Amino acid sequence: MKMNKTLMIQGTTSDAGKSTFVAALCRIYARQGLNVAPFKPQNMALNSAVTPCGGEIGRAQAVQAQAARVPLSVHFNPVLLKPQSDTSAQVIIQGKALSAMDAQDYHAYKKKVAEAVIDSHQILAEQFERIIVEGAGSPAEINLRQGDIANMGFAEKVDCPVIIIADIDKGGVFAHLVGTLALLSPSEQNRVVGFVINRFRGDIKLLESGLEWLENYTKKPVLGVLPYIHGLHIAAEDAVEQQQVDTTAKLKVIVPVTPRMSNHNDFDALRVNPEIDLQFVYANEFSDTPLPTADLIILAGSKNVQPDLNFIKQQGWDKDIERHLRYGGKVFGICGGYQMLGREILDPEQIESQLKVGKGLGYLPTSTTIFPNKTLTNVTTTMTLGGMSVDVSGYEIHQGQSAIDGSYQALLKNSESTDGLISDDNQIAGCYLHGVFDSAQAQIALANWCGVKVSEQKNLAVIQELAIEKLADVCQEHLDLVNIEKLLTGWKK
Repeated sequence: MKMNKTLMIQGTTSDAGKSTFVAALCRIYARQGLNVAPFKPQNMALNSAVTPCGGEIGRAQAVQAQAARVPLSVHFNPVLLKPQSDTSAQVIIQGKALSAMDAQDYHAYKKKVAEAVIDSHQILAEQFERIIVEGAGSPAEINLRQGDIANMGFAEKVDCPVIIIADIDKGGVFAHLVGTLALLSPSEQNRVVGFVINRFRGDIKLLESGLEWLENYTKKPVLGVLPYIHGLHIAAEDAVEQQQVDTTAKLKVIVPVTPRMSNHNDFDALRVNPEIDLQFVYANEFSDTPLPTADLIILAGSKNVQPDLNFIKQQGWDKDIERHLRYGGKVFGICGGYQMLGREILDPEQIESQLKVGKGLGYLPTSTTIFPNKTLTNVTTTMTLGGMSVDVSGYEIHQGQSAIDGSYQALLKNSESTDGLISDDNQIAGCYLHGVFDSAQAQIALANWCGVKVSEQKNLAVIQELAIEKLADVCQEHLDLVNIEKLLTGWKK
């Protein structure tokens, strides 16, 4: 009988630590010389990445692939759902976007979705020695059990063992673990081979009596207690974490948060630079929330550009941007934010909204048309900004195509194409390239453009690699890897 080589990590809640735990196991097994792959059957997120073949997957799986030291594949995340409203999402199957579906339509389509998930897993099973699977949310969501492909439904289908992870920092960890287990079917309960407790602070001796009780009550082992790791810079799957204001930073940057803001990982490199204070600004539903003063305002990408632009106008942020520019500030737009800075956004087929013709902020001489086919490509190019020309790389994910009226200064240029532009007054710039600020030199150029000098910092890729190594070191120290290996290789339900 073929040895089962798939291990699934499920969580008691969202943000329990599934993504980072999978990344840690991928790096641990890669260190051992095993050919390991990450896998998430179904992911709902607005942060995504582009594979070498031009497919789209969740950003977390791109980080996990880096941890596993393998190239990106659409099969690492065969189903990606990108919310377009509170009731609908764009459905991406094995890297290719389909039309948006509401919950009822998607439920009816679940059979084909499940086939794609199993197909991708089988392809990976033939290529890799280990597959580390990340669940979605919690397996105990009663209303989502029928036709489940994201948690226990998948585990049952491929017959793999499951480890459940819970976040003790939020409180109620024993209730989370026991309650989750209790809401599973007997077959699913038998599939759970143990627990991992995440983000523990303090003296482990104070926890030992609780661990002993948990093991006796559930008859399941605790396979590790992972400590809270401070300063861990690994790209988040979807949540935007706010930071404390740094009054000593040289460059102050603000990013207005819109309902369908996407790819907020574009700002990770700026956030970890100690000389840059980047703050996300959220609207307050009870009172006006003006944009604070800053050197630079960045308009982020968006899954629904026109509705997000309308949101900006509703908050009065368009007036704040206008005032910011009057006082000499800079504005930069990335992807959807770049489209917003133009004169108009045309959506004749109503792909992103019900509005066929929308007015942009009018700062750049561009007109954007939304098309059914999505641009998905990895790019290496040169950015000219702030008196510097620096090499940058990243990826494009967009359905809009922007036409530029008249002569202009391109922001990005390589031997094959140009992208983006800089306004004639040098106050406004934008482009489609996600990851444009990831390199150290790009951060220096951006600061120069804003009239600020910053020192060279490490590239985001280097910082993330160090974080993955640190995470793997911590997990290697605090996990019972011997028992996990025994449970995995000897798995028999």
